[in-house]
Amino acid sequence: MSTTEATTPKPFSRIKVRVTGLVFCGDDVALLRRDRADSVHYTTIGGNVQDGEDYREAVLRELEEELGLGRDQASAEPELIWMADARITRPGPTPPPRKFHLIYRLHVTPEVRAQLATQEFDELPDGSHEVGTIEWHDYRKVDGLPLFPPIGKQIAELDGPGAPVRRFELEPITDQNYTWI
Repeated sequence: MSTTEATTPKPFSRIKVRVTGLVFCGDDVALLRRDRADSVHYTTIGGNVQDGEDYREAVLRELEEELGLGRDQASAEPELIWMADARITRPGPTPPPRKFHLIYRLHVTPEVRAQLATQEFDELPDGSHEVGTIEWHDYRKVDGLPLFPPIGKQIAELDGPGAPVRRFELEPITDQNYTWI
């Protein structure tokens, strides 16, 4: 084995944790829409956990950074409702990490919603920004959206925005059941 082979990370040999906040306002849920040259896709609002950061603190930080949602503006503490294990290949030269998505639920009032950001600026490696648009969708109609992590079906199947979830651990996200957009 060469030194390069021994030091090159293998796909899924690194583990990252991403936190997501599903922010509900009545029957609507906030999603981030990304328009790219060859596709349009949606993501949940969140990001990677920083080294040593508490998961709940991380989701609150991400929601403040991306939505402008202050810690005291949601109706309650973030509720961890789902976990998804992603082991998918993706474009680019970097071997993909195994990523655990921790999905939290929060609720806001219409008054708070009216104050939240409508765009999110994601910094790219070259210093430029990719603009995302915050859109609110009826949670019962998100199953058909190109959403990552692919949890549209689970969101749409909720009995209500605050209803208990049926299963905490979601099906792993793999190349067999997901195509990178």
